[in-house]
Amino acid sequence: MAVWIGFLILIFILLALDLGVFNKNPHAINAREALGWTGIWVALSLLFSVFIYFAYENGWSANEGGLSGRDAVLKYITGFLVEKSLSMDNVFVIAMVFAYFKVPKQYQHRVLFWGIIGALVFRGLMIAIGVVLIKQFAWITYIFGAFLLYSAYKMLVSKEGVHPHKNPMIKWSRKFFPVTKGFEEEHFFVRRRHLWAATPLFIALIVVETTDIMFAFDSIPAIFAITTDPFLVFTSNIFAILGLRSLYFVLAAIIDKFRFLQYALVFILGYVGVKMLLVHHVQIPEWLSLAVIAVSLTTGVVASLAIRAPAEADPVEEAREEPEAEAEEVGK
Repeated sequence: MAVWIGFLILIFILLALDLGVFNKNPHAINAREALGWTGIWVALSLLFSVFIYFAYENGWSANEGGLSGRDAVLKYITGFLVEKSLSMDNVFVIAMVFAYFKVPKQYQHRVLFWGIIGALVFRGLMIAIGVVLIKQFAWITYIFGAFLLYSAYKMLVSKEGVHPHKNPMIKWSRKFFPVTKGFEEEHFFVRRRHLWAATPLFIALIVVETTDIMFAFDSIPAIFAITTDPFLVFTSNIFAILGLRSLYFVLAAIIDKFRFLQYALVFILGYVGVKMLLVHHVQIPEWLSLAVIAVSLTTGVVASLAIRAPAEADPVEEAREEPEAEAEEVGK
């Protein structure tokens, strides 16, 4: 229990420093700053693996699977890499959401920050439920494996773009409170006479949050194919999500150029799906899983850079041209 409390305190301190100190004043984050923060989050994630080693070697964690420090580190890094790679698609969708709502760059970090807070809570609940289900019903791993294979197939054949204006949460939110037509600086809500009204920034946050939930239904079962240890699942997931904000500002403008990255993600989902289906019959070494995932990502990136794509319409630009979400003007 102590390691769980210590980890949660660490995350709270990091988030408080992020929003309250380093990003206290809203500003547009450039590529250089985003690269710096991406490096910091990756370094922190890898540095935490040192703690993982000693925690499992010295019995600081529950370690129900009797893992050695080395095995725990391999599972943690593999899980982190799986979650990080699957978040690439999320980056692209977030870029389309911001383009559709025309969110000013200086306010995008705020939306991502609170979106991450919601993602941490929801994924924590999903992980807790998943661990309980797997422990109580071992056969559920077959359902998770089949679901991952279906997700890989859907990702491979789906050609339908993302349409933020079709998100049902937009209509749902307007049933409960009015929405202003324009942004009100970095505020999610503003007071108009005797009423509180949401701003488009809050609606964008709702859409980002709901799309992350949809992605979580793929990524959470995927990490259970690597390990069912609750602490390893939770920590690797959280560190992957924490670095998503800075990764967005690095990749948002160029993610669509990595056209073969989607096939790499399909392969990774397919691999972990098969691994989960075989978990009770074949033991696949963790170093092999780590190598397969790393090689898949590298191949997708290198192929995208080496093979030029034919000229196509930019989906993010198309999102900018879609009709704006209807907004209810509140009397001032």
